[in-house]
Amino acid sequence: MSTETRNIAIIAHVDHGKTTLTDAIMRQTGAITSDSTATMDSNALEQERGITIYAKNTSIEYKGTKINIVDTPGHADFGSEVERVLRSIDSVLLVVDAQEGPMPQTRFVLKKSLELGLKPIVIINKIDKPAADPHKAEEQVLELFLELGANDEQANFTSVYAIGRQGIAKRKLDDESTDLTPLLDTILEKVPVAKGYEEGSALKAQVFNLGYDNFLGRLAVARVYEGAIKNGQNIFILHDGQVVRKGKIIKLFTFRGIERVESDIAYAGDIVIVAGLTDIFIGETISDSDATVPLPAIAVDQPTIALDFVVNNSPFAGKEGKYVTTRQIRERLEKELEINVGLKVNFDSGDSCKVFGRGEMHISILLENMRREGYELQVSQPQAIIEERADGKYEPFEEVTVDIPAEFQGAVIEKLGRRAFIMTDMILHENQARLIFEGPTRGLLGYKGQFIIDTKGEGILCSRVIGFKPYAGEIKKRQAGSMVSMAGGKALGFSLWNLQDRGQLYIGPATEVYEGMVIGNTSKGEEMMVNPTKGKQLSNVRSSGTDEALTLTPHRPLSIEIGLEIMSDDEYLEVTPLSTRLRKQVLKEAERAKTRR
Repeated sequence: MSTETRNIAIIAHVDHGKTTLTDAIMRQTGAITSDSTATMDSNALEQERGITIYAKNTSIEYKGTKINIVDTPGHADFGSEVERVLRSIDSVLLVVDAQEGPMPQTRFVLKKSLELGLKPIVIINKIDKPAADPHKAEEQVLELFLELGANDEQANFTSVYAIGRQGIAKRKLDDESTDLTPLLDTILEKVPVAKGYEEGSALKAQVFNLGYDNFLGRLAVARVYEGAIKNGQNIFILHDGQVVRKGKIIKLFTFRGIERVESDIAYAGDIVIVAGLTDIFIGETISDSDATVPLPAIAVDQPTIALDFVVNNSPFAGKEGKYVTTRQIRERLEKELEINVGLKVNFDSGDSCKVFGRGEMHISILLENMRREGYELQVSQPQAIIEERADGKYEPFEEVTVDIPAEFQGAVIEKLGRRAFIMTDMILHENQARLIFEGPTRGLLGYKGQFIIDTKGEGILCSRVIGFKPYAGEIKKRQAGSMVSMAGGKALGFSLWNLQDRGQLYIGPATEVYEGMVIGNTSKGEEMMVNPTKGKQLSNVRSSGTDEALTLTPHRPLSIEIGLEIMSDDEYLEVTPLSTRLRKQVLKEAERAKTRR
């Protein structure tokens, strides 16, 4: 109880080094051992992709002070995670790549921090990169602070220079340093001490994150603002200025490193996990008195895209999955809603569920988790959410930042221009260009694959939602047509060899196909019916082409992200534990023709 507590969050654009830095801090302070493989990115998908998807807590001890650290996601689709975390802490470490400088998500997370009155400590990370320019990055950060309306105190931020990977931090660039002590000392100097426990004050804690445990059910991660929270305590849950319901705390945990430790009591200033409140939600206040004034509610950004989750009814349905029924898919989505606050689901549409998310990445992570758990389902093409208001139609708009070699700027400007994007800024530096655009989310759906081709894989594209604006009108996207199988069976190399000149194939030889399955695209944009199971005609006369070698161009295997990006509005993406397939919603060509008529 006598230990001082500091609460901080680490925020940054994706891949600027938040998690690596947090891991280095934990190693130096003994929260994890130096040879441990433990990391803040504990989820299998996070480790595979090298990104943070879920906000996580850790706690370290340094010079007799307890420092609670929350590591936040950097990808825009998980921005709702960041907003909630910022409400529960007292300062932020803003990590900026010394080479790239501030990026779109840097702007988003910094804007939220400044609005809440937080005073960030800026960490210029990766100063060992060959093209790093720490002074320029620091100037750009200051410009961003001023642009976002920072007050004098906020704009007079403290900077620390770091190489997160090596666990080194410096207060000045030419300082000698072998560890992160300068950063940890800066945290003790600059981060305000969390308000401590006062005898006789009523409990006031606010939930800012949710978790799930197979034995304990829903878990609430909460910041204790006043009083003390105890195991076995009877409490009131308050929301919108009134008592909503009563509850009892069954288990109470605090953090030691990344592990949760059972505790009997926790005091004001600390971050805890509470079990036993099965219907608790983010932003609600926990108190031991029904006269307590609840803390202000936490707003969460609204979804921007919608798509249908449908039971898999393809000819291959049920071959790979354990969970295939409407009821099982609904139950899984209900469980996801317990912890995924950026998601909304409408269960009223019969055999399908309408799912609303923050972006293609947000939805693809959910689908990937479901397929790994043994679920089989189909999803429709993602569509931007259009709002009907009294003064007309509105749709979500995004700010897109593109970093590319200057030679590719013409192609990128032209393609985004066709998709109703307007360029708002262009910064040229030697042979690199940074272009900033604004336009509808609708225009960005399905563009990322084209961007990779146009920039030969050398471009970086980042986006952030900037709100709903008036509908931008019709957008004509150049769509590749679909190459649709007219037969079922095993695809043969000879047939694919003949088809590969017509477009890009998604399957290789010996792949099982069915009628209506999309096996590739056609470069000319028309739909084409093909037979990938057709073998070479054999006769008893030897022809000149008999011994011709078949050279197959490598096909483009479908992942969930690629499928969501390239599918047409009359197709489904079939997701099973082992396969990802594209198919027509109506499998038979004759029935499709009738539907078109």
